[in-house]
Amino acid sequence: MCGFAGFLDDIGSRVGADVGGKLLTAMASTLRHRGPDDGGYWYKEASGIGLGHRRLSILDLSSAGHQPMISESGKYVIVFNGEIYNHLTLREELSSHGVKADWKGHSDTETLLTCFEVWGVEPTVRRCIGMFSFAVWCTEDNSLFLGRDRLGEKPLYYGWQDRKGSRSFLFGSELKALKLHPNFLGAIDRGALCLMMRHGYIPVPYSIYRGISKLPPGCLLRVSLLDPEPEIWPYWSVEDVAANGARNPFTGTEDEAVDNLEHLLKEAIQRQMISDVPVGAFLSGGIDSSTIVALMQAQSLTPIKTFSIGFNESEYDEAIYAKAVAKHLGTEHVEMYVTPEQALSVIPLLPKLYDEPFADSSQIPTFLVSQLAHKDVKVSLSGDAGDELFCGYNRYQLTSNLWRKLNKIPLPIRWVMGRFLISISPQWWNHIIGKIPGCTQYQNPGDKIHKGAAVVASKTVDELYFGLVSLWPNPELLVINSEEPTSRLLQSRPNLSELDDVQRMMALDALTYLPDDILTKVDRAAMGVSLETRVPFLDPIIFEFAWKLPQKYKLKNKKTKWVLRQVLYRHVPSKLIDRPKMGFGVPIDSWLRGALKEWAENLIDENRLRREGYFSPELVREKWREHLSGRRNWQHLLWAVLMFQAWLELEIKESSSKV
Repeated sequence: MCGFAGFLDDIGSRVGADVGGKLLTAMASTLRHRGPDDGGYWYKEASGIGLGHRRLSILDLSSAGHQPMISESGKYVIVFNGEIYNHLTLREELSSHGVKADWKGHSDTETLLTCFEVWGVEPTVRRCIGMFSFAVWCTEDNSLFLGRDRLGEKPLYYGWQDRKGSRSFLFGSELKALKLHPNFLGAIDRGALCLMMRHGYIPVPYSIYRGISKLPPGCLLRVSLLDPEPEIWPYWSVEDVAANGARNPFTGTEDEAVDNLEHLLKEAIQRQMISDVPVGAFLSGGIDSSTIVALMQAQSLTPIKTFSIGFNESEYDEAIYAKAVAKHLGTEHVEMYVTPEQALSVIPLLPKLYDEPFADSSQIPTFLVSQLAHKDVKVSLSGDAGDELFCGYNRYQLTSNLWRKLNKIPLPIRWVMGRFLISISPQWWNHIIGKIPGCTQYQNPGDKIHKGAAVVASKTVDELYFGLVSLWPNPELLVINSEEPTSRLLQSRPNLSELDDVQRMMALDALTYLPDDILTKVDRAAMGVSLETRVPFLDPIIFEFAWKLPQKYKLKNKKTKWVLRQVLYRHVPSKLIDRPKMGFGVPIDSWLRGALKEWAENLIDENRLRREGYFSPELVREKWREHLSGRRNWQHLLWAVLMFQAWLELEIKESSSKV
């Protein structure tokens, strides 16, 4: 895993070789956490192109893996972040086609460059199994290609910036690198802030800065000074995979489905265990991570290293389950119980770690478990994406079932129902439901009823789902002088007409929530401590097979992830696995009323909000008062506001230090 940054300067913006080299070195140095082992740059003043790189050595620890790397003919120069798991197979394919490469080492970057020369950029990327982002300069036609992996495991930002006529195309793994370029503007995009308030993250293609975008997963980009408008096109898409799966479903028996899934998972995990440095795995004790660990251990002659963290608050603690699974499988298990003080100490790091406002509070335990793993390994496999692939989120069933009932009721009546449900306070709903036998296990049902009541007048199941996954349902009222832009979940929703209601939700999550929240969270947290993470469920062969599986193999007798459970039960007894789903979170709600109260109060002080001018003070303070009183639990809405405010505080501090 690595980090890179670079620029393409217009003719009037060129700098000398010495200045260009120092600038690239400085930009890349901001990414040292992504690549502490080595660094380098390549700058061609005549073309205005510069590439800077930081390296985390995983494959080929020798100098033969140094970047930027130039292809044998000199046609291509690349900076690369990620891993190509099948790169040795690609070398064999080249050899079988009569290509006699003069290999300098065994890095996947060298493999990529040679493949680019033989097949071209897009045909090579289509062959790759891996996680990656890259920038490659073609010296023959003076054009720049950017590329990102299929599901968005690795980040890539880009955009033209024009400061007083000096114009540059900037690109890199993280925003902090782009910010060092003298042409970077840093104007905050209030529309992107609206999206952040709705989702808790800023979705592709937006970033918090105007003029800077994220390259969508599964896409390539080409730009040059002769054709400055970036040309972007997909080489792979979730929509195509989902539609193809619906048209050409798996027709085997249940046992054959389980056999095939286990076989493919073993192959994917075997590919991802290849490394020249120690490899381990995150283990929560849930279905997804336990399956990954079980299949890793089944293919290892020695105990693999597994890592989990626990909390003393029982409703947030899965460490006891992870320990039981680890003991059964015989892994070398490391666990750490986190004190509130340790968790709270992470919060000041978040604005710089995530580089733009990001409000999934599980970012805190994700950073802590990455920190724990990094003490023993350089690579850790995770069970992320199992929910999106195998129908694991409870909200899929809840939304589908709710819509079937709501759709039978005329819209005007539903509107009245919603007003009635909201008229009863959440506390009263909690009191009423708490007296119903069998319902005492539900936490804050009143808040859930109020959220559901707000969307009962939805016209479609997609609109209903959109409402249920929104934090602030009307962010334009919250963000001053803003207009919410189009997004994949709203105006520009993809055509998924061949899928049923639940499948559409799964596909939409794979397009949005998975790359923009889950994978962003894991990448920044792990790379913040120089740990590489790998996600076997995102192997394209696994992803495409899962979408071919009929829904009855994923959701059976109201049991989620049925086919994945059957694979796991072959290695771990069901009694160690079957329990209600828990989120990987922390008690933000109680912390905001306790240890974090003073910190939060300072960030959302009414005078401060008015002075900064981004949020409606009245709306924020109303939610804050209700939360402190215990009448409502607004932790998710408030956390989104607080994460922007904390980020803005750092932004203002950094800007003032440059003056």
